[in-house]
Amino acid sequence: MRRVLVVGDVMVDVVARMSGPLAVGSDTPAEVVVRPGGAGANVAAWLAEAGVDVTLVARVGADAAAARAADGLRRHGVRLELTEDPERATGTCVVLVGPGGERSMLPDPGANAALAAADLPAGGFAPGAHLHLAGYTLLRPGSRDAAREALHRARRAGMTISIDPSSAAPIEQFRPDRFLELAGHPDLLLPNRDESRALTGVDDSAAAARALTTSAREVVVTLGAGGALWTDGRVTIEAPAAATGAVADTTGAGDAFAAGFLAAWLDGAPPGAALERGHALAARALG
Repeated sequence: MRRVLVVGDVMVDVVARMSGPLAVGSDTPAEVVVRPGGAGANVAAWLAEAGVDVTLVARVGADAAAARAADGLRRHGVRLELTEDPERATGTCVVLVGPGGERSMLPDPGANAALAAADLPAGGFAPGAHLHLAGYTLLRPGSRDAAREALHRARRAGMTISIDPSSAAPIEQFRPDRFLELAGHPDLLLPNRDESRALTGVDDSAAAARALTTSAREVVVTLGAGGALWTDGRVTIEAPAAATGAVADTTGAGDAFAAGFLAAWLDGAPPGAALERGHALAARALG
């Protein structure tokens, strides 16, 4: 199994499961939980669960939230390259979950927005290893130079690269063509359905995925309960989502899928088998 370097974000998720539609300007009863999160941290944790030797590179605050997140990640088996920001707190995301499971997120990136090229580990980029980059690092102006430097070092070392575009609305505001230009034709692009639509303007997910193969060697689009699909532009493979019991929360399920797919893909599994591995980890996250 190849070593993986994840460059991404560490967040504190404040998840509020609402009992009904949001009563704007008034009260909506909710069940609220606080837990570690962040696209980079989530993928790294699930990669470690899948048996991958993984290192997470991120920037955090000098606060208790960062200490709790680091402790949890170490227990999962993640190696850490965390830089403490002397001014900014660890990032926080308020997640509003509607009765039907639809999520709306209010992120404050905090220290994640200041990730610098100097935070990248000198020895983390090596032939045969893999870089996984959270798209947020490219979308945020403060961390963009670090993301570009990570991509440059990975290519110079001959590493394979995967990128998760992270979020549809920021992509649309940033300009999809600019995002894809900065991504620089990675080996694997991992958008969800909304992100693939934002990147291409194409509603049909399979057609959007094929269109994205002009910007990436392989593309995987996650479709929520509809499963996921893989394409290299010539062949398209679809796989249904794994059966699950009661869904506790959908937050982070996409990150778990990405980790499961990556673990299998890096181990040489064919696309169909890698999709199944992704769904298996996503099902665990949903429970």
